[in-house]
Amino acid sequence: MYANSTPETSDRFLSTLEQLLAIRANELDEALEEAADLVARALGADKVDAFLYEPSSESLVAVGTSRTPMGRKQHAIGMHRLPLANGGPTVEVFQTGMSRLTGRADQDPNELRGISEGLGVRSMMCARLGADTGARGVLSVASGTPDLWTEDDLRLVESAARWVGMLAVRAELSERLAEQAEEQGRRAAADELIAILAHDLRNHIAPIRGRIQLMQRWAAREGKDAAIRHAEGIARGIDRLNHLVTDLLDSTRLEQGLFTLDRRPTDLVNLAREVGAALETRAERIEISCGVSELVALVDPDRLRQALENVLSNALKYSPDSTPVTLRLEHESRDDGVWAILSVTDRGPGIPNEARRRLFERFATGPGSQGLGLGLYLARRVADAHGGTLGVESGTGTGATFTFALPLDEPSA
Repeated sequence: MYANSTPETSDRFLSTLEQLLAIRANELDEALEEAADLVARALGADKVDAFLYEPSSESLVAVGTSRTPMGRKQHAIGMHRLPLANGGPTVEVFQTGMSRLTGRADQDPNELRGISEGLGVRSMMCARLGADTGARGVLSVASGTPDLWTEDDLRLVESAARWVGMLAVRAELSERLAEQAEEQGRRAAADELIAILAHDLRNHIAPIRGRIQLMQRWAAREGKDAAIRHAEGIARGIDRLNHLVTDLLDSTRLEQGLFTLDRRPTDLVNLAREVGAALETRAERIEISCGVSELVALVDPDRLRQALENVLSNALKYSPDSTPVTLRLEHESRDDGVWAILSVTDRGPGIPNEARRRLFERFATGPGSQGLGLGLYLARRVADAHGGTLGVESGTGTGATFTFALPLDEPSA
């Protein structure tokens, strides 16, 4: 059919390539299927596949297949997935980048039986996709007719493979942009809802706190010890709720780029002791160890206190009963200056690997957690805003250590 490169053949080749470029790359599957149909018509093929490499299964997957009887049969018998481990000429083209032309696939000892016998393929051409962007897959053209194509036809397939590779990149980029736009829309709506709910909650919390303070003063005046204890317990609950509302509002500010710092000289030793004393109870103990008597840094004390409270609260939640959490503060000289190191260590069950990967993401919660998954997210963002870091070391059954590292000026340390 294309044995000689006649002007008519060249025109048809150019027309095919132009039509490939004209394909709208909104959906990857649809774009590659349309490309496979175009190449099949141009070459009179019984089947054309745009195979893409799937790393998760280490396989070539026919994402786009021509709508032909052999193409449908291929999917019916499962030959649209080619594991690299099974080998075969198509896999070899993907791995080496060397194009392939054969008119007697049935006589090739390396050809997969599902292709030569199951589909009855005789003539086949393969070229690797993505010559300029790395190996992405293979464009495969097949027919049940022996010795159908020539080297000129293979050159068309090689050109088409490059263009189909670009089409795949465009389609994947288009899908990714659409997904990102949808995700951003969902996040914007969620942030707006969170902000409205948080503001409403804060409006309700203020009068409740006022009532509790009145109850505390009355109980103290009347000497009602039991009422004092109950009022104090309710007040602590209100404080925790207010803390949660603050975290919700801060999370939306962070997502909208409105998070700001009010830096001023702050003694980190005093701040650590204040936070530890505020969170410690009879049942939940915090041991504080400071390697220095004073460590002054230019930070936002309120934001840093919030971050440290979140990490400590998380550690207390997972620590066994009567087992203290350790808060350690020291400074460390590095090549880029002096750093303050605040570490929080618990002796809980540790953090599984699968949970550790999402630990600092927004709304990420661990096994058995009843929180919203904002505490560690905010703590890391506060550390980032100060030019520092927040990391974690943990092993299953060995507890966890969260470490803040904050940059200091040499004279301050």
